[in-house]
Amino acid sequence: MPTVSAHVALTLARHIDHVFGLMGNGNAYFLDALERSTDVQFTAVRHEAGGVVAADAFFRASGRLAAATATYGAGFTNTLTALAEAVQAHVPLVLVVGDEPTSGPRPWDVDQIALASAVGARTYTVGRMDAAATTVIAIEHALTYRVPTVLAIPYDVAARDAGEVPETLEPRLPAPLAPAGPFALGAVDDLAAALASAKRPFLLAGRGAWLAGAGDALGELADLTGAVTASTALGRGIFPRGEFDLGVTGGFGAEGAMALVHEADVAVVFGASLNQFTMRFGDLFAPGTRVFQVDVSPAATHPHVGGYVRGDAAVVASAVVDALRTAGGPASGWRESVEIAPLRTYDTGDAVAPDGRLDPRSVAARIGELLPEDRVVVSDGGHFIGWANMFWPVASPDRMMMVGTAFQSIGLGWPSVPGAALAQPEATIVLTSGDGGGLMALADLETAVRVAGGRGVAVVWNDAAYGAEVNLYGLKGLAEGPMLIPEVDFAALAGGVGAEGVVVRTLADLDRLASWAAEDAASRPFLVLDCRISGTVVAPYQHEIIRVNS
Repeated sequence: MPTVSAHVALTLARHIDHVFGLMGNGNAYFLDALERSTDVQFTAVRHEAGGVVAADAFFRASGRLAAATATYGAGFTNTLTALAEAVQAHVPLVLVVGDEPTSGPRPWDVDQIALASAVGARTYTVGRMDAAATTVIAIEHALTYRVPTVLAIPYDVAARDAGEVPETLEPRLPAPLAPAGPFALGAVDDLAAALASAKRPFLLAGRGAWLAGAGDALGELADLTGAVTASTALGRGIFPRGEFDLGVTGGFGAEGAMALVHEADVAVVFGASLNQFTMRFGDLFAPGTRVFQVDVSPAATHPHVGGYVRGDAAVVASAVVDALRTAGGPASGWRESVEIAPLRTYDTGDAVAPDGRLDPRSVAARIGELLPEDRVVVSDGGHFIGWANMFWPVASPDRMMMVGTAFQSIGLGWPSVPGAALAQPEATIVLTSGDGGGLMALADLETAVRVAGGRGVAVVWNDAAYGAEVNLYGLKGLAEGPMLIPEVDFAALAGGVGAEGVVVRTLADLDRLASWAAEDAASRPFLVLDCRISGTVVAPYQHEIIRVNS
């Protein structure tokens, strides 16, 4: 007869096609049922955090739910940083874990429900009679609230007979949030009126707009109003008309583009939380700009917002389009009056910095020229995060993910690669990571190479330091010893797990990326570029942080 673990595996398999994780005592029966009785693909990682990260990246790159799995105790606690990141980034996934027996904790058990709750994740615990139904509830919770959900299997019921797997209801998900009532509808009218009268309208969209499927409606709205557009780092590529788009905003934005944003008289933000980085610490908009925000949060998320519409970005954008079409009137013509392309350019620096090491700007620019266009960029956290956002544009928001930035974490880069690779099986997966985060996540270098194979390339920004800390605290005079890392040969480490490593000390060394890109992905190796860069070149967004913290 099927076990409790089999009920979980078989029910989960009706709603997902990938599980990432590491096997242990607490989830052995679940993985056995998954392997023997379902078509779900299980991908083994080498650290439990990597399972959650890979499932997280899979969702960001595909929009489809994935699951992770770990054993109880130490296996579960190893997932907590990745779980906190997924909570704060609003990424739905299901984490299936073992747990203490129903009779009570053993010496090696911890209060997993309390630990999950502490980072914002809810736990559902299955029993012998309700494992299938509880699994559906956990899936419904994850998708409804866009958060990771923990599904716990107590150790003493994992292998218990549970009878035939019952039919269960499909998860019931809420409809897209639409403005309702006279106040909310009046706010939509006010927004439409402001755009209709604007001389210099500006539209900004974030990841929430992408998840809402608002791209086409936002494109119509931009055409109707003549608005210049831009996106947050996680919304890049959402607007259809690239010739009128300024690229990414905030500290990653080009100076000319950000200067133009400052000229807007009306700015409307769709599906973006307006965090401190997007807002350039309050300097994105001019004091006289009328700022409207459209989001599903209960209230505006930044004090500069003067008009707020709570609702799904696609629904509200379509409503504003309808209102503008009904009212008639010409577009502003602002975007046609401005030459946009030159405003998107960045300073590429010099080939070599004054200290003799490579200037990361010139390295990033050259890599951007050589990378295949069909690419998905996954980023670890650290000082270097600006370079990919500045120099490696992507086609759509599901092709640029920054796993770790929501929780301000580093060390989640390598396990992002397998999740993205399985979500986008035709694309080249490009990891950008620092040496500090790269070392922290080293266990899943092997996973990245094994899963992505010849579709994977990793760029390691090797400055022999925790660069963000040096830039902020070293400049304040704090001891730099703890901020430094002995220079590590990532190229040699890559060779140990079957990848090809290239130490990049000159721009000419990047020619290997050009020849690699021309080879057949089925036969070429995973490529690791160990870029020996200068720590003296500070990213523009870091200059903003330094200014605010000084």
